[in-house]
Amino acid sequence: MITGTTKLIAHLGYPTESFKAPLIYNPYFDANGIDAVVVPMGCKPQDYPSFLKLVFRLSNIHGALITMPHKIATMSLLDEASTSAKVAGSCNAVRLDQNGRLIGDMFDGEGFVRGVLRKGREVAGTSVLIVGAGGVGSAIAASLAKAGVRRLAIFDPDQATMTGLRDRLRQYYPNVEIAVGSADPSGQDIVVNATPLGMKKGDPLPMDVSLIAPSTFVGEVVMKEEITPFLQAARARGCAFQVGTDMLFEQIPAYLEFFDFPTTTAENLRKIAKLT
Repeated sequence: MITGTTKLIAHLGYPTESFKAPLIYNPYFDANGIDAVVVPMGCKPQDYPSFLKLVFRLSNIHGALITMPHKIATMSLLDEASTSAKVAGSCNAVRLDQNGRLIGDMFDGEGFVRGVLRKGREVAGTSVLIVGAGGVGSAIAASLAKAGVRRLAIFDPDQATMTGLRDRLRQYYPNVEIAVGSADPSGQDIVVNATPLGMKKGDPLPMDVSLIAPSTFVGEVVMKEEITPFLQAARARGCAFQVGTDMLFEQIPAYLEFFDFPTTTAENLRKIAKLT
């Protein structure tokens, strides 16, 4: 029940009809007696800079989840951003510190990395290919660099997007080898599809799956269906893999920690979520 003591988490984006976070967080809060609620708030881009500042003036605001189309715009509105947010160039979580400053972080990539680690795979010291250097690809690259990968290979058809991510990674993680321009998965320990390919029937695969070794771990970000054509092809080669929704559920414990709530596991969240 929402009362005058309930901590408010604003879910900011536009439009709101497809928002899934309230269907995961709120059942978790209810099941664990946490006096908090996630509320979708549809804010159009032209109103967002002023609205973000205003919403954090509410006396019962505890934080905000940021989604499209505001993740990039949020960066210029923060007083402090994490290294992951700076590398990604975007932010999906904001809270106030004890001095009233807006603090932002990015957890899309954290969810991906936590999922890989929970499946028993090593991340530190590995070589990784990420196809897609947009918002989610940049976030995954940032978290993989933070987790200690040895080498990141990045491919995106947009040259400026690809080289921009390369430059930010080199600035903040100079010890990680960064290569760009090839989607060849040969010799990689981990490969990731961070593109929308797989959302539409008939989409081409993001890379030549015949070149992926059976020992390679394969990651997917597309959530339209659990086993995308890319994952079907990787599974046929004997690869271990991670489905797109794993990234969603694995990042929520990181959000809970950021907002100083009791945390949980992705498995528990899947059990209590009300997505259907």
